[in-house]
Amino acid sequence: MKTMTIITAVIAIFLAIVAPIAYLQSNENADAPFDDAVTNAGGEVTGKDDTLLPSDDDADGADNTADAGNGDHDNGNAETGANNDSAASADDDKDVLILSLVDGLNLRSGRGTAYPSLGTLDKGDMAAYVSYADGWYETVYKERTAYISANDNYTSLYYMDKGSERAESVIGVAKTLLGYPYVWGSQRYHRGNGILNTNFVAGEFDCSALTQYAYYKGAGVLLDVTTRTQVKQGTPVGFDDLERGDLMFFTNSSRYNLTGTERVGHVAIYLGDNYILHTASDHAVIEPISPSRRSYFIEGRRVL
Repeated sequence: MKTMTIITAVIAIFLAIVAPIAYLQSNENADAPFDDAVTNAGGEVTGKDDTLLPSDDDADGADNTADAGNGDHDNGNAETGANNDSAASADDDKDVLILSLVDGLNLRSGRGTAYPSLGTLDKGDMAAYVSYADGWYETVYKERTAYISANDNYTSLYYMDKGSERAESVIGVAKTLLGYPYVWGSQRYHRGNGILNTNFVAGEFDCSALTQYAYYKGAGVLLDVTTRTQVKQGTPVGFDDLERGDLMFFTNSSRYNLTGTERVGHVAIYLGDNYILHTASDHAVIEPISPSRRSYFIEGRRVL
């Protein structure tokens, strides 16, 4: 009897030590739950700096505060597969985008976490969809190929209605500029009349420089050199009548109480579904219109 008691005690001690070790080893490669503030086990989510940076958004010193970017957009078109393991559905009437479900989502130079990060997306941000392979979405970032994890903890595909052929061409050009850092007072691609600016620096844009470049390259439209001159071009459009490819003009904290075109401090390209493509404070991005930015809206302009 005493011998059995000793054997039982030894078995209990063995299980208490060995079983947890075996469990940890069997799960060391399992998907860890992501955390917005830290790097997860898969290496695809990095820390987010929530500091709001002052920004001009145009070339003459107007102050603007960056939005947090978590607006009240409608995710009704988001399609998330159980494993996100298939390519996007073919539909010529839809623009397919990659929607980030977390803050600090890495865009990598290759398919795998061993490749360097080229930048990050925050929750609600989008990137262009090019293709899918081996658990990774291909996209374009800073005019080069990049890859985003297709794990459905991090991403889903979003289908947005396309606009006119010219609008899609402009937006297509603008998508290639995603990720480029915001550069206040950057050199324009042309001088407002189609004469190219020999001082233009590729990859450097503020808000009106980006719109000027995209509309010229995509549709041959000549936009002027600042937001306060671009807002005079085309025909005015109210918020509820905005169409894909329209320009959206906003005021900001320092210009809010000014009058006329002096109130204008920012411009963006409207994509639809409450999303814009623009550059402000940090880098060029596709993000939802936050409530604070919506409150600064002045008018839209249709130039296509």
